[in-house]
Amino acid sequence: MAGGLFSMAHPAITLSGVAGNIISFLVFLAPVTTFLQVYRKKSTGGFSSVPYVVALFSSVLWIFYALVKTNSRPLLTINAFGCGVEAAYIVFYLVYAPRKARLRTLAYFLLLDVAAFALIVALTLFAVHPPHRVKFLGSVCLAFSMAVFVAPLSIIVKVVKTKSVEFMPISLSACLTLSAVAWFCYGLFTKDPFVMYPNVGGFFFSCVQMGLYFWYRKPRNTNAVLPTTTDGAASVQVQGQVIQLPANTVAILSVSPIPIVGVHKIEVVEQQHKDAAVAAEACRMAAAHPDGAMPEVLEIAPAAVA
Repeated sequence: MAGGLFSMAHPAITLSGVAGNIISFLVFLAPVTTFLQVYRKKSTGGFSSVPYVVALFSSVLWIFYALVKTNSRPLLTINAFGCGVEAAYIVFYLVYAPRKARLRTLAYFLLLDVAAFALIVALTLFAVHPPHRVKFLGSVCLAFSMAVFVAPLSIIVKVVKTKSVEFMPISLSACLTLSAVAWFCYGLFTKDPFVMYPNVGGFFFSCVQMGLYFWYRKPRNTNAVLPTTTDGAASVQVQGQVIQLPANTVAILSVSPIPIVGVHKIEVVEQQHKDAAVAAEACRMAAAHPDGAMPEVLEIAPAAVA
């Protein structure tokens, strides 16, 4: 059976299908940490429900494709799991979301997961001849999958603008890359272009995300040796070459680098450029923390010589 999950008649298909299931299983479980945070805070905060509504639509769409095509058990198993997980995420979101976000989520769900899916099912079963159903439905899945894979462009643009990878976890990008490779191989070995082609785009965008992560990630300061004080800017202390700063502050130095404790970023600027550097850093932090407390931008200048 070519599409069997554990059939060894075609080991390449079996291995790629099992690998795709395992990696996609981890991808589906990635938002668990987000919802643990929602549960602790009893609020969804600034999180959006759109990714989960879209993921649910993608799962039910691929389940329908696997049923129409038949002999595609790996697609059926992982998307059945994904359908259950994404539905649970949406229910959890509705429990803790404020009224406005809850109504918006229900509208998205009814529009995409109910109305749009029902329309696709009706067109496939009643408007398309049986010999062409797989091609029609596969084309719909291909178009939607490409749209989903292009969605990370917004994250990529945000990373480039803010020069911060805070909203782009490297573990998820790595899993998405491996998942794209596994499902591309599965589509290649089963001669299924509707599975193969969208994962080319998925692999490309995932690689771009990982490249940006390593380009913009901030190395940890290994020179930090003293604890940080928390009494505000007035508590800054200088002891030799060690400066203590309040937590959640940003140092922009106008002199040579000095070991700093508890800062998010250290940037060396010339004295005449300090005002522009402070303003630019404030804008960057405001963009990187739209829903939270923005770290203070603090300039450290050499003490006046008596």
